[in-house]
Amino acid sequence: MLKKAIIAIFAVAILAISNQADAQTYSTGVGLRAGVTNGLTVKQFLSYDAAIEGILHSRWKGLVITALYEKHKDIREFKGLNWFYGGGAHIGTWGRKSNPPFDEDRDYTVFGIDGIIGLDYKFEDAPVNLSLDYKPAFNLTDNVGWWGDEIALSIRFTFH
Repeated sequence: MLKKAIIAIFAVAILAISNQADAQTYSTGVGLRAGVTNGLTVKQFLSYDAAIEGILHSRWKGLVITALYEKHKDIREFKGLNWFYGGGAHIGTWGRKSNPPFDEDRDYTVFGIDGIIGLDYKFEDAPVNLSLDYKPAFNLTDNVGWWGDEIALSIRFTFH
């Protein structure tokens, strides 16, 4: 299931790569993110095709803040649908957990880099945005390494 979703996201991205940056259909979106981790998301466009996204999410009894820079590209065949890619960083904590991948029953501080690729759809007649993305991360601290399991769906209320 995870592999199929990742392949679908990448396939749409490859098909759309030749399109011009014509992406922005809202300026700010605020909402909820649900997936492997759950939390809050805020996306702010800086220009017509570039946005920053902040995510506050939980995992393993901890709290992580992620900041991302994203490039948005139009998928001309589907009005309101864009694909995006980007990267950023995260910092936070994970609570005590004694089973793998953790070595010890203690709190973990996590800091690392993130990538993101996904689809972003803005409903034409409603101030609502849906986003489906794949956000792998690599933790640079506490020996917890690569996390390639994060697929999430975000729903945001949008402002112009």
